[in-house]
Parts: sequence; C-alpha cells; structure tokens
Amino acid sequence: MITIEGPRFSTKAESKMFRLWGADVINMSVAPECALANEAGIPYAAVAMSTDYDCWKEEGKPVTWDEVIKIFKQNVNKVTDLLLNTIPEVD
Repeated sequence: MITIEGPRFSTKAESKMFRLWGADVINMSVAPECALANEAGIPYAAVAMSTDYDCWKEEGKPVTWDEVIKIFKQNVNKVTDLLLNTIPEVD
C-alpha cells in the first residue's frame, strides 16, 4: 500500500512507479492517522474502500470525480453497515 496526500489523482509516472514498488493499493489516508493514534495510545483500525483504478489502467476512459463520488457514496453505506454489525461484537 502506498499513501499519498489527497484528494488527487496520481500522474501516470507516479502510478507506474507505485506498481514497480509492488503497491496494490494507493490510498489517501491511514498512515498519518495510524501514527497519531499510536502516539496518543488510541487503538486504531482502518477500513479501506476502493473507488477506482489508478491511471496505469489504460483500457477505457479515465475516471472522473463524479464517478469517484458515486462509488464513494455507495461505500459509505457499506462501511456504515459494516460498523453497525461489527461494533456490537467487539468486547
């Protein structure tokens, strides 16, 4: 996993570099939050939900912000359901 500052799309050069490094996922969060929670002694878990392929995938049209937002909104419902079903099971 590679963490970049976002929200933004990777350039083609960045995307190809991340793949060469062996990254399967590019995210715009997690690392700073994990480090800060650890420093504060707060347990932390992340739920990652993909919204699109990076620009290395050249088949088809490039992704648009509207498409990302549409998938993001669908993911919000999935994460909400996940949390509502998981939290009651945590001791």
